[in-house]
Amino acid sequence: MGISRSSLYKRRATGGRRPVHQKKRKFELGRPAANTRIGTKRVRTVRTRGGNQKFRALRLDAGNYSWGSEATTHKCRILGVVYNASNNELVRTNTLVKNCIVQIDATPFRQWYNQKYGLDLGKKAAEAVEETKKSAAVVRRQEKNCRNRIIDQAVADQFKSGRLFACVSSRPGQCGRCDGYILEGKELEFYVKKMQKKKSGKA
Repeated sequence: MGISRSSLYKRRATGGRRPVHQKKRKFELGRPAANTRIGTKRVRTVRTRGGNQKFRALRLDAGNYSWGSEATTHKCRILGVVYNASNNELVRTNTLVKNCIVQIDATPFRQWYNQKYGLDLGKKAAEAVEETKKSAAVVRRQEKNCRNRIIDQAVADQFKSGRLFACVSSRPGQCGRCDGYILEGKELEFYVKKMQKKKSGKA
């Protein structure tokens, strides 16, 4: 029996069965879930209605992530799935779906931040600073950028571990990509609380 998106084969709210008065139609079809995992990139094309294509990502290891407050985007390695509102099983199996919370490698953003502001976010206070020679123009530009510099302290703290929390905003099973944005502000607070609650529940 094929996978159908029609509600004809569902039960009523009261639990009764509906009479089926017609066969399944091609335009009602559904397909098996992609269950995209973390691994070396593996994407398959699927022919869809009208001769169009969908891109089924079976394995992905990187994506484009944007840092909203800094208006910059970089390709980052995905390190793991840490939270999923719909199903804990998807966290255990590291399955990538839209709106799941992942940890990404912070290195590309750290390097960009260092270049723009002349500050190394990942550096701990005790570590020695290696001074690299900068031209007067570069120093002036960095000082000018620093005047309007604002950073969420919770995001700055994450750079020390070399990992950032991000939310996936693309649909890996439909477009074959795993892109998203870095969590900041109230949204970051919300998800950190959720993750801590989940951890304390396990203990």
